[in-house]
Amino acid sequence: MIFETKPTIVGHRGFGSGTRDGYRENTLESYLAAAAHGLSWIELDLRRSLDGQLVIRHDPVTADGGFVAEKTADELARSGILRLEDVMAALLPGVAVNIDVKTIIEDALDPAHRRTGALAAEALGRYAGQRRLFVSSFDPSLLTYLKERKDTLPGVPLGLITWLNFPAWHAVPAAANLGLDAVCLHTGAFGPRPAQLSMETVISQAHRAGLEVVVWSPTPEMAVRLASAGADALIVDNVPGVLAALAA
Repeated sequence: MIFETKPTIVGHRGFGSGTRDGYRENTLESYLAAAAHGLSWIELDLRRSLDGQLVIRHDPVTADGGFVAEKTADELARSGILRLEDVMAALLPGVAVNIDVKTIIEDALDPAHRRTGALAAEALGRYAGQRRLFVSSFDPSLLTYLKERKDTLPGVPLGLITWLNFPAWHAVPAAANLGLDAVCLHTGAFGPRPAQLSMETVISQAHRAGLEVVVWSPTPEMAVRLASAGADALIVDNVPGVLAALAA
């Protein structure tokens, strides 16, 4: 079991994507704000730098338009982009982390040891016994790579993320047949469109396939519906709003 509380509320990039209540995404301040609101899980985005270090950034480019992969970790740090190791050291011990690993086009060309998957497997292996982790990605090949290295990532569950409005009837069997632990669906996977599966059907079928269901960026109103339908975790931008809606 990945998520003990149903649904677990996960802070998207900390306290929410973009800037929320003054907290900029993927910063220590944003992660700490999520924890201060009672969240036991936060989500962050992982990328590799030019010198093969792992840094925290959602977008492939920096604020000045340069590619993250073309700058060293030191250069990125000067623009406020954190190293994974610094985040892990600063987070409170009880905070669990959903790590969204972002692959890049260079992963198709670089030597295997320099690719994002190899760097992530090595780094996350060091943290696997220190705090609860859940690794997700849009890239099924990266997840397969990590799954084949379960000996270095003991007890770390893996989940497939699917893109905006991606049909659930493709996402659920893809995650199940890859042998993963979870499927991470965008809210658009639940319609409304012709022949769209109901929220309850999707979640029930995923559970029958042995998958936990994570849904990313629901509104407070949709969070209530997803909770009723049995979603295991919700990755949210409006932390206070979702908590208030569920409490009501």
